[in-house]
Amino acid sequence: MSKRIALPLLLAVAFVLYTGILDGNPGVAADRWSDRPWHLFANAFPGLLLASLLLVLTRRALLSFGLAFFVQGVVLAVSAIKMKNLGSPLLPADFRMVGQLKNGGASLLGGYLPHQIAPYLIIAAGIAIVVLLARYETPLFARRTQGRRLVTAMALTGLIGTLLAGVPAWSHVYDHNRLGMEPWSAAANAGNNGVVTTIMQFRLQNAGKKVKPDPNAAMQFLGTTDAQLRAHMEQAAGNARQTPDIVIVQSESFFDPSIIRGYEHEDFAPNLHRLAKTSSAGSLHVPTFGGGTIRTEFEVLTGLSLRYFANMQFPYLQMHNAVVPGMVRALRSHGYETVAVHGNDAGFWNRTTAFKALGFDRFVSLPDFPKDARKDGEYMADSAMTDEIMSQLPDAGSPRLVFAISMEAHGPYDKTVNIDADERDAIPVPDGIDGNAKLQLQNYIYHMRHADAELGRLAELLARRERPTLLVFYGDHLPALVETYAKAGFSNGQSMLTQTVPWILVDAHNDGPAPAHEDLAAWMLPGFVLERAGVHDDAYFALTQVLAPQLASLTHAPDAPTAAEDAEMKTTDKAMGNLALLRFKNRLDPLLAQYVLPDAATLARQKGEEEERAAAGARQ
Repeated sequence: MSKRIALPLLLAVAFVLYTGILDGNPGVAADRWSDRPWHLFANAFPGLLLASLLLVLTRRALLSFGLAFFVQGVVLAVSAIKMKNLGSPLLPADFRMVGQLKNGGASLLGGYLPHQIAPYLIIAAGIAIVVLLARYETPLFARRTQGRRLVTAMALTGLIGTLLAGVPAWSHVYDHNRLGMEPWSAAANAGNNGVVTTIMQFRLQNAGKKVKPDPNAAMQFLGTTDAQLRAHMEQAAGNARQTPDIVIVQSESFFDPSIIRGYEHEDFAPNLHRLAKTSSAGSLHVPTFGGGTIRTEFEVLTGLSLRYFANMQFPYLQMHNAVVPGMVRALRSHGYETVAVHGNDAGFWNRTTAFKALGFDRFVSLPDFPKDARKDGEYMADSAMTDEIMSQLPDAGSPRLVFAISMEAHGPYDKTVNIDADERDAIPVPDGIDGNAKLQLQNYIYHMRHADAELGRLAELLARRERPTLLVFYGDHLPALVETYAKAGFSNGQSMLTQTVPWILVDAHNDGPAPAHEDLAAWMLPGFVLERAGVHDDAYFALTQVLAPQLASLTHAPDAPTAAEDAEMKTTDKAMGNLALLRFKNRLDPLLAQYVLPDAATLARQKGEEEERAAAGARQ
């Protein structure tokens, strides 16, 4: 009897201490057991529940705790890899990526796994030990216990299930008053409370809470902006240009490296800088860092800020609307054909389903590219994407939107497959950047220079077309060159999580409004593009332009320091959040209808059958 109790208790204590060691964060280190026992226990608690359930099922203590510790180790190892590459620990929404492994995610995410053999030998040894324990360890208690094992197993399963489901009652265990919590920074929270506690706290952060938009408050706010909104829409309506084709290029991890200290006098983006002199351009505040492309993508396509959707880390995996309003549907209502182009698996990030909800007519993905489409590095070359974009732009017919998502510059950047090594090695690096950091920086710049070259080529090809065309180009986020940023820093003194990326709008025939230079947030970009294209009857997008100067800087990566807001900005920010929720639920348009200017000719609305056909398509 004493062995049955003593062995599991000793293993439980060891599990708590070793979890702290493996976690690696100072707030839950094993040597903190005397002054922070509850922090250590909370960080190990889900694993202890799992070990207890396995003990009831297998009756073997060493096997049960060994399996639980193996699972714990996998979670903490994955979190460490994410922290190294993206500067953020594992979070609840990241587990949604498991469902993406079959959609090309396994290959993409596999590139971030360690290249050394040692970790895999450790895993193999762990599996071997588990197999031996399963075969030879003596059970602690009898198989038949008159139903006690069954009842205990059901109770433990219920506890684990409700914990993973985020049932609000568990907030008492992971209480932020007892443990402390830094909701503005997952990395800082993990440093204080550990990775597992951080996962649970963020899972439970909004448990049981539902944010409901307030139509009355929305109307009140719209009343205060009435004059500005109407004036802006009347001014925008003066753009009576010929309807252009629109090409939007979301360039993977594109930014200007000259903001890195030591690169101030290097020009790795000559085409961007040349075109910006005669085009609309500026800095773009984006809602992610190092990864999470669909966060920026969602904001650009919808005009909705993820700032107002706290629980939606990966929007395409979490939104369930059959119809999502945004730029694509606005253009369809004006007779545009809408095409998305991406040289990767269509199912990754759930884009196949999401693009239907957003209103795209067609999605051209990897299987639709020519069989001989060129790769550069691990992924489709930007040059191949440029060729595909041009093939999607006919000289006759309805105007067309082509939204293209590049892949060439996607990480990880420590691989040298299918590249020109001589070209890569000739790229200079700042002082102090060596070893793996140097390799990653050179590989990244090798690919981003190709993106810049293709920007120049695409602009030239579009200028030769007879049809007017707008070319929009922007980066989705900074690349995850964490070691380089830590060693070199940025010339503007900001952190890697608050840096902006470039955006540019090139009017191929220069027959639209005069160029404008301003900083925008990703969710403000579509309103700007629509107005430049002569589409200016959507009062919501007009409102994003009215508020752009005030709210743009509030958009940043989730783990970045919170920007300061004065009283007026807070009021506007809160009101815009309410409007965004109403918009996402398709409940805002009736409230905004009064701001649509009535002059159909001025607004360049499509008429008759074409309008009806486009509107019917938007409702799909």
